[in-house]
Amino acid sequence: MDYEQRAEELFREGYNCAQAVFLAFALEKMDRDEAARLASAFGGGLAGMRTVCGTLSGAAMAYGLLRGYSDPQDKEAKREVYAAVHGMAAEFERINGSIICRDLLHFDRDVKYVPPSDRSADYYQKRPCPKLCACTAGILARYLKAHP
Repeated sequence: MDYEQRAEELFREGYNCAQAVFLAFALEKMDRDEAARLASAFGGGLAGMRTVCGTLSGAAMAYGLLRGYSDPQDKEAKREVYAAVHGMAAEFERINGSIICRDLLHFDRDVKYVPPSDRSADYYQKRPCPKLCACTAGILARYLKAHP
């Protein structure tokens, strides 16, 4: 199974968007429960506030887990991580038109919080979230492959 399919399936299992993307990559390095808890507050554009798409937060966390730095004095490593995440966000925006959750879901620009919705057939018909999970996982997978 590829990362795109895995991320979409994880979302359809009930994980939020950030968890789905993060878990698709983190399960190679971390326990599922620990990884799910770590990413749990980043869904819905940061805890339902509909800011930066949770799929990108999940990808940024996964990138940090796989290629991040730990030395706070390593400025070059910090620049490299930030550049990688900027590049992935730019690709996501090019494909989807925005990196902002409320824009992707066509919510009012003034929305501050939208509680989690029940997952129903209607939910999956209206929301692009499963496909956004797959899209973001694909962007990260391609980036990791192109930048070993």
